[in-house]
Amino acid sequence: MTYVRRLAEFAVARGDGQLPEAVRQDVPGRVLDVLGNCLAAYSDATSDTAEAAAVVLRGVRRWGGAGEASVIGSGDRVPAPSAALVNGTLAHALDFDDTHLPSVLHPSACVVPAALAVAQSVRASGAELVAAIAAGIEVCARLGMASYLPQERNSLFFEQGRHATSICGTLGAAVAAGLLLGLRAEGVAHAVGVAASMGAGLLEANRTGGTVKPVHCGWAAHAGVSAAVLAAEGLTGPPTVLEGRFGFFQAWLGGRYDADALLEGLGERWELLRTVYKPYPANHFTHPLVDCALALRRDGLDPARIVEVEAGVAGPVLRTIAEPWQDKARPRSPYHAKFSGPYTLAAALLGGGGLGLALDDFAALDPARLELAGRVRCVADERASRIFPRAFAAVVRVRLRDGSTLEHRVDSSRGGPEHPLSAAELEAKFRSNASRALPPGQVDELAEAVRELGSGGTADDVLTRTALRPS
Repeated sequence: MTYVRRLAEFAVARGDGQLPEAVRQDVPGRVLDVLGNCLAAYSDATSDTAEAAAVVLRGVRRWGGAGEASVIGSGDRVPAPSAALVNGTLAHALDFDDTHLPSVLHPSACVVPAALAVAQSVRASGAELVAAIAAGIEVCARLGMASYLPQERNSLFFEQGRHATSICGTLGAAVAAGLLLGLRAEGVAHAVGVAASMGAGLLEANRTGGTVKPVHCGWAAHAGVSAAVLAAEGLTGPPTVLEGRFGFFQAWLGGRYDADALLEGLGERWELLRTVYKPYPANHFTHPLVDCALALRRDGLDPARIVEVEAGVAGPVLRTIAEPWQDKARPRSPYHAKFSGPYTLAAALLGGGGLGLALDDFAALDPARLELAGRVRCVADERASRIFPRAFAAVVRVRLRDGSTLEHRVDSSRGGPEHPLSAAELEAKFRSNASRALPPGQVDELAEAVRELGSGGTADDVLTRTALRPS
């Protein structure tokens, strides 16, 4: 049995009800997190990344088409692939979406928007939606795991500047969409085979700016839905699309991949349950630096006494959050600041909102934070490098005006494998995000609709409660 057929058989079995209770209970939380992130992005029309989502919505409106599925926030009804495109872009726009480790990808931002759009368009049950999301996220994460080689201490996608989220997320979205369209194993395999020719994404925007990166998740959701629809209509993919001589792993990874990570324990050991939530709306590599800064503040550090700061992080993340230094020390935009180790560290040292840093802390570039960021030097730390990417670690050393030095180290960032966010923290994050767009009563209705997905609720019940209502 080929790799894609094994993944398809796994997915269909989940759709047929073979879903562990822990997974069934986990999925609504993924949906709630995605919806909160989308609503916060929709409400923030001033940020460059929210504007990217607005651009995508304007494009979708130009295309037109049948009103199959809802756009979060606006209430527009558009074709399902178009809804997935806008909602996936919104889901990733604030860089606040969940992260799977050690593959370092964001599966929910691709899979959940695709699944919601198709489920609404075909009037699927909430139970069918939950199973499709679970299967899609698991396939996405497994593909990401196959790209992680321990001896490299990094994903091979990232080594080549390729965005694993958008590439693997396209296939995961196709799995979820295919299940909701009623495809059996052969059809799901064809959907994945077609989707494998559609996924793409470059990471250069992380380094030097541009507003395209949020669209990576939107396009993955769009392409996954499109591939599933085409497979349902009869388009076929190659049976060896993953392991073949010119297949997915050869094309993207040069034939270097971990087949056991892809297939071993499939259906028994769930990578979905290892996908962690973000407490701070910034690139996940910056989070241990934020944790260190917050700890130093709790211990009484006065930022006015700081002369310079050394930030030790895993070597592989330097290219994302520290290089080129002149751009990271003085980011070009609030979104670019989310990918700056010096800026996020400076923001946390000076004090932020929410769970430590909040969306409002990236609403504009703050002069005091920019000044302090210019005194931050990022270096590779051996211990953090050994841990990466199974957890994100860092050490921060601060030299003060009196010549003394303060230091704090974390080996697993808050929200990560060793320090997961509590249910109360996740609820607070959702409500803080959703309330930026919706009144309190509607936020309550939305949360209840998501909780009812496993007991009679539907995607339509959820999505219709995300539209801003006339005052």
